[in-house]
Amino acid sequence: MLIGFLCALGAGLMWGLVFVAPLMLADYPGLVLSFGRYIGFGLIALLPAWFDRRHIAALTRADWMAALRLSLVGNILYYAALATGIQLADAPLPTMMIGTLPLVISICSNWAPGHPSEAIAWRRLAPSLLIIFAGLMLVNASELDQLGRPGNARTISDYALGCFITLGALAAWTWYPIMNARHLKQHPHIRSSTWATAQGLATLPLALAGFIGYGVWTAASGSGYDYPLGPRPLPFIGLMLTLGLCASWLGTLLWNKASQHLPTSLVGQLIVFETLSALLYAFLRRGEMPAPQVLAGIVLLCVGVLLGMQAFQRAQARSRAALAGE
Repeated sequence: MLIGFLCALGAGLMWGLVFVAPLMLADYPGLVLSFGRYIGFGLIALLPAWFDRRHIAALTRADWMAALRLSLVGNILYYAALATGIQLADAPLPTMMIGTLPLVISICSNWAPGHPSEAIAWRRLAPSLLIIFAGLMLVNASELDQLGRPGNARTISDYALGCFITLGALAAWTWYPIMNARHLKQHPHIRSSTWATAQGLATLPLALAGFIGYGVWTAASGSGYDYPLGPRPLPFIGLMLTLGLCASWLGTLLWNKASQHLPTSLVGQLIVFETLSALLYAFLRRGEMPAPQVLAGIVLLCVGVLLGMQAFQRAQARSRAALAGE
């Protein structure tokens, strides 16, 4: 249990980096950050692919097409939207919005076709949803107050657009785990490590093509971006490799290890470490303590997500008990 808990904490600390990187490279477009991160991840995936080449070679054309779709939506589009949203709205509220993912994924997967026995009534979810909404509104009020302070160049329109774009990231990463789990269930012979490596390999050509395409667009439009490596090449390369290694590879490795040592009902709730780590990094970068209302909002978000997850777990336990009784 202790090993599993520490691995989940380590994964959260690694994943939290992806929320602060767009602020550290605020002069780089979100698309460039996404392409750079996944070029790094794809290059890192070449090493495990070599050692797992027998299983990689056994994947079918349909498997590779699925890996391409999942990589496009769950990797490149997700992080491009997230990075852009954070650069426009700063990190706290977008981080809180992404922190609702465990509950949003549970709602969407359980209301999807084929899972009617696991669906639960909205009245059972209402308390957790109201608590989450209250937490988001507290942080939203604090961030709107930040906009009026001296030295803050963000406008309300930037803030609103950033939050809206973050909803796109939320949608992308809601779709990804549902479709990823569906493919693995339909193809149980594929090992999870092989599938993760395959997605890394599938991401590499997509990211390279996108990066080259962005360069063509930059040249044609006369954009002010200094293609290819931007105004600060060394920090850009270093941070992209760090995200590719720590967030994409090491974070996933630690999370898989945690999943092996902890009950499923617990490990799903520990993804809250990602949200807490991202908020910690964001406020460290600001050099200030979170306001009391932000701290209250963070607590409400965590409580709401945990209550919602427990509601789904109770519903699934009742469904299994009913099936066993039959």
